[in-house]
Amino acid sequence: SFFTCRPLLTKFAFSLYRTTILTQGGIVAIIRVYRDTDCFNTKTNAWEKRTEIAYYAASHLHSAKVFAKVIRNHWGTENRNHYVRDVTLREDASRIRRNPGIFARLRSFTLNILRKNKITNVSEALYDNALSFDNLIAHTGIL
Repeated sequence: SFFTCRPLLTKFAFSLYRTTILTQGGIVAIIRVYRDTDCFNTKTNAWEKRTEIAYYAASHLHSAKVFAKVIRNHWGTENRNHYVRDVTLREDASRIRRNPGIFARLRSFTLNILRKNKITNVSEALYDNALSFDNLIAHTGIL
């Protein structure tokens, strides 16, 4: 990937539209979120501003504050779980074809043990534990 992005926390716009047109599927609201991010372009070696617009459909009507919290929580889960799996554990690059579910559960077990031990930098913890079996065994929840 040529871009690394970081959110600009000061820029977050949120619009909520109540709809009576899209009643199919129980949709009662359309949510539009503007996100401004800084993306590092490795070709130009500079940070560039980028604006994204995301749309969400809701089957329940809540306040804009509630929707904003739900959307941010979703991305918190994405960053905490899926991003770590994809980038640090290279799950998407895995070429395991036989019983991939077993290895997915081993990766989940690894993340659960590290999180139970209040590890925030998974990459560093994997490196440290690979170098020292004593570090690995010292974690709560292994034995």
